[in-house]
Amino acid sequence: MTAPSLDGLVTTPDSRPRCFWCAADDLYRAYHDEEWGRPVKDDRRLFEKLCLEGFQSGLSWLTILRKRENFRAAFDGFDFEKVARFGDRDIARMLADAGIVRHRGKIEAAIGNAQQALKLRDEFGSLAAFFWRFEPAPESRPQRFDRATLLPITETAASKACSKELKKRGFRFVGATTLHAFHQAMGLVNDHFTGCHVREVVAAERGRFKRP
Repeated sequence: MTAPSLDGLVTTPDSRPRCFWCAADDLYRAYHDEEWGRPVKDDRRLFEKLCLEGFQSGLSWLTILRKRENFRAAFDGFDFEKVARFGDRDIARMLADAGIVRHRGKIEAAIGNAQQALKLRDEFGSLAAFFWRFEPAPESRPQRFDRATLLPITETAASKACSKELKKRGFRFVGATTLHAFHQAMGLVNDHFTGCHVREVVAAERGRFKRP
């Protein structure tokens, strides 16, 4: 594996250039190649990612990624109708589960967010219809997609607006930085670096994607 270039790319043993942040771990490379940045409109996946971004606060995404299957088991596959009915026994069960991040505030927030997600779905028809309202306009996007340009960006006007709306509706652990990472991961933007072998694949998927 090469060292990161100035544009943020590394070449891994399969000789394909990738964004530097995924290069050191097989699981992370698979996530980068197969998931990150590809447009999503499945409500359960959107809710899962929103929850896991909240759990990531103060931790690395790789830490959460390694625990993702445990989180899925603990949260009934992130079926937010089921999670919305969780109570004290479920909280106690998860606080005893070493396979997830045992943080009471984040667990309680995920349950509360599930309850609010039901209201969003009722109002907008789907979570996807709500979140895709915050897709940034093309003219608001950076002119360059390299490490120097993208790495300093931790929040955007779109992530601030989305965060503000979610907080107004009672969601927790949904700050503008968290929502920026959520937008990147769920394909509302394509922040793969120029030259990454996935960037054009994601661009093509976004071009075919039917917004909800």
